[in-house]
Amino acid sequence: MTKTPRRPVHGVLLLDKPLGWTSQDALSKARGLLRALKAGHTGTLDPLATGLLPLCFGAATKFSQVSLDADKRYTATLKLGERSSTLDGEGTITPGTPPAFDRATLEAACAALTGPIEQLPPMHSALKKDGRALYDYARAGIEVERTPRRITIHRLDIVEWQADRLVIDVTCSKGTYIRTLAADLGDRLGCGAWLQALRRTATGPLRVDDAITIDALAALSEPEREARLLPPDVLLQHWPALRLPDDEAGRFLTGLRRRVAEADQSHVRVYGPQPRAFLGSAHIQAGELIADRLLSPQEVQALL
Repeated sequence: MTKTPRRPVHGVLLLDKPLGWTSQDALSKARGLLRALKAGHTGTLDPLATGLLPLCFGAATKFSQVSLDADKRYTATLKLGERSSTLDGEGTITPGTPPAFDRATLEAACAALTGPIEQLPPMHSALKKDGRALYDYARAGIEVERTPRRITIHRLDIVEWQADRLVIDVTCSKGTYIRTLAADLGDRLGCGAWLQALRRTATGPLRVDDAITIDALAALSEPEREARLLPPDVLLQHWPALRLPDDEAGRFLTGLRRRVAEADQSHVRVYGPQPRAFLGSAHIQAGELIADRLLSPQEVQALL
């Protein structure tokens, strides 16, 4: 078999992941369509979930952690009056209690789960205990002790509610398990609930409305596929920007600290004098610009 030749490709592809695919499935397919040398995703999206999966190629992989750490937004569909052993449709479904609450009770339950809360990770998850994924213990019928984690539900809005079906819009911090949120909401309502469907609609400033499906990507020519790539700095677009003159830009790219007349900042995106001359990320401390992640001169030139 002839191996497909790979090439340097730089940028971020906003993919609308299909149902049933793992994040790695989606990455492998997109990487093959672009013939990209280097690629990575920005955190997994469960096979049972659809929606926004930012994929990073080349220079953009250096900043994938920013998207991984960003807040996420989801549309979640809950089945009320039942419980699931896995908190979703893959588990054993058992009867709960028929839903018998009013709108005020529902709104109060949502409000109680909004803000900083403690959340117990589900047994059916990839978190590790003694070097072994929790889902391995769960499949063996073993339940192990887990430590609740502090997360933040920034918003929890009711989109639709009909008898035993509830649709919510959730904006949350990284590390939030929407399956667990669904079960916790069902417990507060006294009827039980499990996660029937999940769609990620945003990651930080990135939106699923701007994403493309795998099928649509495959239907494009190779130049058209490459044109779908956003520049790497799209991952940092919510950070302050700093532009350097040409001589300072060259020194910054070598990793040297530079004096700047700017206030302290924990995160900045740094540019050279030319349009789109993204150089990397940095922070400002005591008047010094200190590089964090740098592009190589070849990557800067490729983006120009």
